[in-house]
Order: sequence, then C-alpha cells, then structure tokens
Amino acid sequence: MAGLATSLGAGAASNSFDQISEADTLFIFGSNTTEGHPVISIHVNRAIKNGARIIVGDPRKIELVKWADVWLNMKPGSNIAVLNGLAHIIIKEGLYNRDFIEKRTEAFEELKEAVEEYSPEHVQKLTGVATDKLMQAARMYAEAKNAMILYGLGVTEHQTGTETAMAVANLALLCGHIGRRATGIMALRGQNNVQGASDMGPAPAAFTGYQSVTDEKIREKFEKAWGVKLPSKPGLKSVEMLDEANDGKFKGLFILGEDPAHTDPDLSHIRKALSSIEFLVVQDIFPTETTRFAHVILPGASFAEKDGTFTNGERRIQRIRKAVEPIAGKAEWEVICEISSRMGYKMKYTHPSEVMDEIASLAPIYGGINYVRLEENGIQWPCPTKDHPGTATLYQEMFSRPGGRARFMALEHKGSAEVPDSEYPFVLITGRRREHYNNGSMTRRSKGIMELYPEELLELNPADAGKLGVKDGEMVKVSSRRGEINVKVKVFERSQEGNVFLAFHHVEALTNVLTSHHRDPITGTPEYKSCAVRIDKI
Repeated sequence: MAGLATSLGAGAASNSFDQISEADTLFIFGSNTTEGHPVISIHVNRAIKNGARIIVGDPRKIELVKWADVWLNMKPGSNIAVLNGLAHIIIKEGLYNRDFIEKRTEAFEELKEAVEEYSPEHVQKLTGVATDKLMQAARMYAEAKNAMILYGLGVTEHQTGTETAMAVANLALLCGHIGRRATGIMALRGQNNVQGASDMGPAPAAFTGYQSVTDEKIREKFEKAWGVKLPSKPGLKSVEMLDEANDGKFKGLFILGEDPAHTDPDLSHIRKALSSIEFLVVQDIFPTETTRFAHVILPGASFAEKDGTFTNGERRIQRIRKAVEPIAGKAEWEVICEISSRMGYKMKYTHPSEVMDEIASLAPIYGGINYVRLEENGIQWPCPTKDHPGTATLYQEMFSRPGGRARFMALEHKGSAEVPDSEYPFVLITGRRREHYNNGSMTRRSKGIMELYPEELLELNPADAGKLGVKDGEMVKVSSRRGEINVKVKVFERSQEGNVFLAFHHVEALTNVLTSHHRDPITGTPEYKSCAVRIDKI
C-alpha cells in the first residue's frame, strides 16, 4: 500500500482481474500465483492460452516457470537490483515511452541517474540472473503493446518491500504500461478481504479511505461524525504493539481473526509478548495457537454466518449474505458494538448496511456505495457519487498524487537483512501451499485436504541434499539464530542450490520459530522471505 501510494497515489491494484487475460505480456514478480492465488491464476492461464508472453521473477522454480518465456531466477533479497537492471536496459536502448514520461510523470532524470550503474553485468553479480535473461525480459516488457505486472508477498515481505513496490511502479511508468486496460500493476492480496480491511483505516496513520490522521480538516470531519476527540498522531503498527508489550508498556489487546502466535515472525519474541499482556481477548471460530494465551475467548463467525461486504484485490466491493445464523448467537459486528456500548461509547447500528452508509459518508472513494447498488456484481472503488459506475482502471487521465503526476523513485539495492554464513549457510524462503490456507486452523480440519497435504515438507535442492547426505522423506533439524524445528525433507529442484523453502500451515513444524525480526522500516512488514538457517540430518 505505502509504495504504490507514494509513486502513483493509491495503494491498490490499478486494474480489474478480467483484464489479465487481455494482456499480451505478463510480468509475474514475487508471486507463486497458481498456489498462493489460484483464482487469479485462472486469468493468467487464459492469458497464456491467448498467446501472452510470460516473464517470471522468482528465486524458486514455481509452476508458472513451465510456461515462462523468461525466468529471472534471482537470489532472495535482490528484487530492487533486478528491477533497476531492467530499467537500465530500457533506458540505454531507448525503449522507454518518452511521451508518457513527459506528460504524466516527474523525477525521470533522478531515476535515470540512479539506475546508471545497474548494467546487466553488475546486476548479474548482485542477483545471479544471467545478462541475456535480463535483456530479453527488459525488451519483452518494454516492446509489448499491453503489459501487466503481477506481484505478491515475494515483493512486500522483505525489509525493502515498500521500495520494491516503488521499483515496480518505476518500470510500469517507464514504459507507459499503466492507465489503460490490460496494463498496470496488480498487487495481489493474500486473503479475501485484505483490501477491504486496509480501506477501513487499520494503518496507524490513516482513517477510513486512506485519509491522514495528521490532517486537521480530515480529523475534524471524523470527530464531528463520531462525537469524540481524535488523536493527531499515528498509533502503533501491530508488530510495534507486541514490541511495546515486551517492554511492559502495552497492557491490553483484542485480536479478531488473527493468529500471531502461529503466523508472526520470530515466534519466541511474539509469544513472550502475548504472555506479558495483562488482558488479551481473542475472537475466532476455532482454537488457535493464539487462543492459548487469551484471558477471554469470544466466538467468531465464519464467512457463512456473515452479512456485509468483502472488498477484494481488484477493489471490488461485494455483498456477502449469511447462509446460516451465527452459531454463537451474535455476528462479530454485534459483539463489537455491544463491547463498545458497555465501555461507554454507544454503537446503535441495527444492520451492516448502516455501517456501509457511514463509510460512504466519510470516505470519498466509497462515497457512492450502498447495499442496493452492490446487489449484482459489486462496484470497484473509487466510486465517489451515487451515479458513478465505479472504476475498473485507475489513472486513465491523471494519477491521484498531488498535481496528478506519478513520481519516479530513485532506489538502491540493499539486499536481505540476514544473509547466510558458515554457521547458517542456507537461505530459508517461506510461502504458501495451494492446499492450505494461512495458519491452517480451518484447512487442517478438512479430511480431504489433509489426505492431500498432511504435513510440512522442507524443499531441498538435490545437489544440497547430496552434500548433506539427506534423502527424500528423511527428517532434519532446521535451525536459525532464533530457534529450531524438526521437519521431513522433500528433495525437489524447485528450490535453487543454497535456498530451502517451508510453508507455515502446520503446528507440528512452526516455521515462524525460525523467521527473523527484521522488518521494512516504513511499514513494519516482517522479512518472511529471507533468513539464514542450517540443516542437520537427524
């Protein structure tokens, strides 16, 4: 959100999902789309069938590499170097869109100067990607009529995540592949309502609709609507709350539908924080690792018990309707309203539609939304007025930054915060399996899914397995500077030499015991995608 908003104006996907299949070139960067985003991969498959050329940028040989024209097999943590290298080639060979840059952007000369040193030869040393692959990918993307970039957590879950999102924007702006159908940047969301949750203002510096808490006029608008005095300074990010808890400064926490004791990084640190909180409330539909730390557990509601909306990764606000009444007797919004009322702030909503009406009254991007309009196919924000059809493609005429121009960002390669050494010689990459969902608290209760994928497996390159004397199916101990787990090995060419891969769905192998405390300094997003580990045969 932060990177794209800085460069373009909005922290969201620029186009709609149906446009993916219309693109003639797809650059899939840091996204194992077929496993992490299987619905989106349907559109990717259609594009392939329609003859689209595919560039894949990923340290792993993911499924999509089978159909790729070019695989940029970079080292973990070298994202910015790769993107700067592509920009260098495009500028050197005069493949950039001069007219678009002149009319719709600013700071091009700064970018040009910043990428000057990122020659293909230099980038190969930094990233491991061969010069001919870099040049082929750069030309393929720049010369396309309609090229689209799809990226996922392989971009954002690094200490340079925000800057890499800006580097992705640089590439799209350089070639003018944005502001039209079948172009743009699709920032893929990992769950069904991540975009909708973001829109509602959970970021500590923003109110609903990405409106700054430091802006006095905006603050006055919300104070008038809510009848309270609001703080003028941003609050804490979720990871910062737990840091403060460890320091004895943060006393109470209400966690709804989240399992940080399983999915947050450096779990020893997280669990110590959860243990130190004086009052912890957890609301969920199943017991989780986090409910073990709770003083009070409240029953959540599944998707089938909900009335309201989800806003998906293409900014589409969609109605959802409960199939059954909430098993616990109350919907989650009713529980929140009752707690708030008992604590002294009366919430008197009688239906989720009233909440949506309030959102529309306060957030301009939702201004034209109500439940009547959402009945058929939903509406994509921004939708400022009741007669506005919604927006499938952003930035067609201007960018939503001050002055209406997008901005190039001059960026430098930094690499991962933790790199391998003689004691911890492997890089651990974490991610998702197609079969399981997030912490697995739901999917591990499905007999059919557990028959397909009953346990976690460490992906290990055959060459590395040979050096370690480890065979497929044997148990190993994986250790980092923070902890260790025992897990079964899958000898697999998907991981390159020196890299190993684990998902995080199984409690029997808590992968995030291993992952590091390093974060993106701008957003606080943890560096899940790269940490140093050692492997010992058991």
